[in-house]
Amino acid sequence: MQQEEFLGRVQDQAGLAGREDAVRACRATLETLGEWMPASLADNLAAQLPPALGEDLRRTGADTDDELGNAGFIGRIADRAGVGQEQAALIAHAVTDALAAATEGGLMARVTETLPADFREYVMPQRGAWGQEPGQVGYSEAGHRAAGGTTGSGAARPGAGSPRPA
Repeated sequence: MQQEEFLGRVQDQAGLAGREDAVRACRATLETLGEWMPASLADNLAAQLPPALGEDLRRTGADTDDELGNAGFIGRIADRAGVGQEQAALIAHAVTDALAAATEGGLMARVTETLPADFREYVMPQRGAWGQEPGQVGYSEAGHRAAGGTTGSGAARPGAGSPRPA
């Protein structure tokens, strides 16, 4: 997959305003993922990406001494991308969906296995085994709630802005 296609996919799925926002979103997510995977796996994943995106993945290196958890994972993406928690959760899904579409050989399944269980929901499609249609983001209601969204009547939709008070 070419870089512009990757960025366009992320921009569309995450509802970002422009290419610069997509670049920032990809960098934030790839750097955060890179902190949690072994260097050899990051190298394998980066080799299947456009060079600039691969460098974002390799930029940080494993930092697994930090207890990140799902709130910290999304929080770190939010801080790096300059967005709120709900938008960061959408970005995490969009970037990892683009990664799944851009890579081969079950590589994203290996990436998912290296991540702490409490934030795998952000990188693993709900249909399992990466079998979703190309361009489909696996999205769980639990992940939406963990990122600050609400559910039920009058619930905030992904990308609909700040969640309303319950």
